[in-house]
Amino acid sequence: MIQTSRQEASAESSTTAEPATPSRRELNKAATRSSIASAALDLLRSNGSGNFTVEDIAASAGVSRRTFFNYFPSLEAALASVADGFMDHALEQFRLRPAHESILESAQAALMALADPMSVAPMAELFSLTQDNRQLARSELEAWEHCTEQIIDAARGRLGTGISELYLHALAGSVISCGKAAMTVWFAEYGPDLSPKSLAVLRQHLIDAMGLLGAGFAPPSDASLHASAASPSVSTTKDRF
Repeated sequence: MIQTSRQEASAESSTTAEPATPSRRELNKAATRSSIASAALDLLRSNGSGNFTVEDIAASAGVSRRTFFNYFPSLEAALASVADGFMDHALEQFRLRPAHESILESAQAALMALADPMSVAPMAELFSLTQDNRQLARSELEAWEHCTEQIIDAARGRLGTGISELYLHALAGSVISCGKAAMTVWFAEYGPDLSPKSLAVLRQHLIDAMGLLGAGFAPPSDASLHASAASPSVSTTKDRF
């Protein structure tokens, strides 16, 4: 009996163990990657598209050209990575949600947990800078593709390795499409405005888009729209995801 209890306690301990702390080497690599991405964005802001090179980014970040290519395959990929932080934080919150909860409910809750509107600022700025600029369209495309991969990995982690690949890709594609729709509507309303008020609207659009997807895009009434905007709780959905 005592042996069984110890085994159960050991099993419980192993399932609730804290994630491993990143090593110093991992932290240094993350800091270098972030520094390169920040330098790329700063140069885009100051010089404009097409007016700086990989060498300029490397010099600004204090690394060699070779180090740049150890982290990013192209200038566009470095710019696209500025949106990584938002997805990383959102997925951290997603993984904290109950396993029995539907994926789209968890996605809504994860977005709501990012209460600071400024959390969406890097992604919003990248979207703003790439509009009407064909040279930067590849950066936005790479950012969305990376988000898609992360969503697939997170869903597979929740649902298990036996889940259909078609299901995972269709789910991720639907979520990304809703994200794009939210950002397109926000940009039409606010343009390049990155004030807290504007970003709060973008965050709410992202939350509402997940709600529409979860509800199967049933036409919302005016009353439900007002209730959604006023309520901080996750709307109940009957989705299969």
